[in-house]
Order: sequence, then structure tokens, then C-alpha cells
Amino acid sequence: MSITAARSETAITFRPPGWAGVGCCALDATSAQPPVRLPYHVLLLATAGHGTVEVDFFGHSCRPGTLLWIQPGQALRVGRNGLIASVVTFEPRLQPQEGGNPWQNRWQLRGEDEDAVISEFTQLAVDCERHPPGPVAGDLLRHQLHVLLLRLSLLSEGEPAGPESRTYARFRSLLEAGHPHSRRVEDYAEELGCSVRTLTRACLSVTGRTAKQVVDDRVSLEARRLLACTDLSVAEVGRHLGFPEPTNFGRFFHREAGMSPGQFRSEASGEPRGVIPAQRRSSD
Repeated sequence: MSITAARSETAITFRPPGWAGVGCCALDATSAQPPVRLPYHVLLLATAGHGTVEVDFFGHSCRPGTLLWIQPGQALRVGRNGLIASVVTFEPRLQPQEGGNPWQNRWQLRGEDEDAVISEFTQLAVDCERHPPGPVAGDLLRHQLHVLLLRLSLLSEGEPAGPESRTYARFRSLLEAGHPHSRRVEDYAEELGCSVRTLTRACLSVTGRTAKQVVDDRVSLEARRLLACTDLSVAEVGRHLGFPEPTNFGRFFHREAGMSPGQFRSEASGEPRGVIPAQRRSSD
């Protein structure tokens, strides 16, 4: 099923990636706006003021030095606030395949790290405006983006990934593509060539959640994205996620989010206010 009912991207005035696959702009959010899903990456660096930026229904409190990385397809909403920020957008094809922590999406920069990232943002914005389209200018802009992403990778580096982290990373990659088609842990374990017990152990080690909970979390997240960011009916959202019967989808969603799909859609259309019901936590 094709998702063709997505709401307009113009609700958030970010400049899409340009001819070189990169774009730069300033945050423009003087009024509350509904969540949207953008098909490109957004790097948002707060430079002055304070405000809330909501990513996948989690409100990030932002102040100078806060850097957010919003991935394509995530639900993004910027509330009415006094936040001033610089924004870099880029096409998915320009994302490095490896490096850093792939699940980190927020940094609070300080000192030399903050100065270096601000410098990269500033120079990239200047060159985006300064140079006309051309192969050399395109290479320059993409190189500057790559340097910026390398800096973020260095900030995200932790201990070398062990076998359980690698298993979990492979599982998450399969789950991104497979969650509309299967919620069975056995299917993912078979594709990974491991047992359900091994996969569950890897998930518990990295997230504190079982493999089944990770699958349900991802399906629930996609449901919330579609309910908040498209005009699809509740039944259509359920069918897209493998629930032929709306009642089964409704029970699943209520279990995961603590409210009905219709109630969540209504809640999600309001002003960002921290965390909208997202998913069960490991302590629940």
C-alpha cells in the first residue's frame, strides 16, 4: 500500500536539499505547526533562545549548543517558541554507512566541539549561497557536509561494538524494512541465522527490551507517525501495518500507546509539550 496521503511539507519552512544534495537555512517557526515527515535528513543547531523540538513524539528542550539529527521519515514538529537555529538538510544518499552511534540523535555541544560545529554550519551556509551550480562547487558542499558528519561520528564514538551490539544493529536494519510485513521475532531470527534466544539477549543487552518488545515498539512508532502526519484513516493505517481487522489494530495500539488511535491523533495535533504517549518503557 502506497502512503500517498502525507500532509504538506510546507508546514515547516525548512529548505530542502538543493542541486548538490545539501541545503542550508535558518529555523522559521513563529507558530505551532503539525507534525510532518520529511524525506531528507535535518541537522538543527540551536544558536540562541530556548524552545522545544519534537522528534517522533519526544520533546527535546533546546538551548544554544543543542544539536538534533532528524532522520528521513521521523515525525518532526517545531512548536511556537523563541528558538533561533541554523539548519542543514541533505539527501539520504549522502549519509555515511558507518561511524559513530547510529541511534544517537541529540548532542549538547560545549567548548571546542561547539565552536567547530558552528564553524562547519556557517561555512556550509555561506558556500551554499555563494557558489552557482557546478561540479566543483557540488563536490565542495558535499565534502563540507562529510566533514560535519565526521565530527558528529567522533562525538558519538563509544566502546567498540561487541557481538550483541552487532546482532542488534543487523536486526534493526531488517526491522526497518520488515515491520509492515511481519511482527514475528522468529522471522527476523531466521533471517539473521540465529535463535530467538540469541536475538532477545542482544536486544536486552542494548535496549533493556526483549526482541518482541522492540518489534512492537517499531510498529507502534510507525502507527503513530502515520496517524499524526497523514490523513489515512485508522483502518488504512492498520492495514498498512499488517492488521486486516481495525479492531485488532485498535487493541494493539491501545496496549502500546495507552489510548485509542483516534485519541492519539487528536492529542498529536496540539502544541508540543514534552512527551506525547510514545511507547512502553523498560520499567513499565
